[in-house]
Amino acid sequence: MPLSLVTRLEEIELTKIEHAGGRSVVLYRGSLIPLVHVHESVDRTKGKTQPMLVFSENGRTMGLLVDEIVDIVEDRLKIELPSEVPGFLGAAIIGERATEVLDISHFLALAFHDWFERKPESRAGHRGRLLLIDDSAFFRDLIHPVLSGVGYHVVACGSLAEAREHLAGDDGFDAVVADIDMAEMKPAAFVASVHGDARHRDVPVIAMSGSRSNDAMSRSVAAGFSDHVAKSDRGGLIAALTRIPLAMRGEAA
Repeated sequence: MPLSLVTRLEEIELTKIEHAGGRSVVLYRGSLIPLVHVHESVDRTKGKTQPMLVFSENGRTMGLLVDEIVDIVEDRLKIELPSEVPGFLGAAIIGERATEVLDISHFLALAFHDWFERKPESRAGHRGRLLLIDDSAFFRDLIHPVLSGVGYHVVACGSLAEAREHLAGDDGFDAVVADIDMAEMKPAAFVASVHGDARHRDVPVIAMSGSRSNDAMSRSVAAGFSDHVAKSDRGGLIAALTRIPLAMRGEAA
């Protein structure tokens, strides 16, 4: 493969490879990165280490596990015989030997399906600041890492009083997510108080509750909330945030 695409060459211990979300991962320089094998069917239980080629771009990193790093040569790459096999561009003459050339784009897409999609960047380099309000510490601890994991800088608080302090602070928010089942919550008044601040006039406010009913959603929308999701529906919450127009999140259009 072209060496210019490779960020680093590493040798990793097989015992450090773990599995999460149905894929192989490894802790690499403080972050979990996905691993892809060039040959999935090879038995690797006998060795202790395996070579890994690291690819990094735009904040994403993946590791490609190979059986052996044979050599690094300087040569002109010309595909002599194209291949239709996924993962291979074809055969070339390199160092006077017939050599299969890997299609790196195939493996990058296995690690990140959206590797080649250029995503708009927010003004702060992430999706924005999000205020999460729920008086249940259990739920805050449950949803906080989910929202952080998709790119939000989350500020979590356990009461409306604490939320008001954050909203009155120097930094603005790009979205607010609030549990409307809290005893102190008056939905319409809460939305009005958020939008009463000029900095937050256009900030989407999403309601959460224990109910999935259409009636609960209708009441939330009538109170001025941008959307309503059930507290158990984490995917629905992320989808609701994704539906927020870029301009409303303060991102570049």
